[in-house]
Amino acid sequence: MPAFFRETRFQPARILLLRTRQTPPQRHWIIGVNSRRSQGSRAELSKQRETLRPVCALGILKSTMTERVVFITGANGGLGTFVTKRFLEIDAIVVGGSRKISKEDFEWPNFVPLPVDFTKSNAVRDAVQSVVTRFGRLDVLVHVLGGFAGGSAVAQTDDATWEQMRDLNLTSAFYVLRAAIPHLRKSGKGRIVAIGSLAAVEPHAGLAAYVTFKSALTTLVRTVALENKDSGMTANVVLPATMDTPANRKSMPGADFSKWVQPADVADLVLWLADERAEHINGMAIPIDNPKA
Repeated sequence: MPAFFRETRFQPARILLLRTRQTPPQRHWIIGVNSRRSQGSRAELSKQRETLRPVCALGILKSTMTERVVFITGANGGLGTFVTKRFLEIDAIVVGGSRKISKEDFEWPNFVPLPVDFTKSNAVRDAVQSVVTRFGRLDVLVHVLGGFAGGSAVAQTDDATWEQMRDLNLTSAFYVLRAAIPHLRKSGKGRIVAIGSLAAVEPHAGLAAYVTFKSALTTLVRTVALENKDSGMTANVVLPATMDTPANRKSMPGADFSKWVQPADVADLVLWLADERAEHINGMAIPIDNPKA
């Protein structure tokens, strides 16, 4: 594994919320990340994180994300549900996109459902434009949509699997990025956060189609960051290991679920990257896994 990923992989139990003093004396909550070398037991760190997480979600981030317009793809999926709720809890205006989605999925007054097929270019373009037309702007794009299919070596991968993985994990991202970037640039502090996979940098045999297009997604997002670095917009991609979602439990019933990444931890990281004060984080591919793995 490249040295960068060895040094920067996020461990959920090491994500802490630290209170600091500034001049004039004023208390703020910020997210700090400790490495594996950090002092203190894992249990103690986990307890601190669980105790302080609500302060992060409803405190300083709420003050900066209130009424920001956030477009989330795959909003009602296994991870998307956690991400969408995080933004709703801090009073962002959330437009949730998915092929099938309704107001009943999230009963918050600041939630707007938007059914859209993200594998269709014109549908994505019209969806993004409808968000901007309704709210006058777009501040944050969170691209959660994706899909998984594996179990075949390259020589046995059929066209249908290859094309499905391409459309869900790369083409959808390209369409929504292309449509959203001009509006995010106008925001002045636009944020793009995409969900990739740790497999993008740690490929496994039998997952050729999936890892190929997740790797391409990572490169695409980092390229967007380079192309727009002078606009105030940032673009980052989060690379989770296997997540504890209903779909994954169903497909891998014999796995040790305790070693999987919790979607809530991924959602917390996404929320921080979408904040205005995360302007110094740009073009990063950030792995996140479970310290028990």
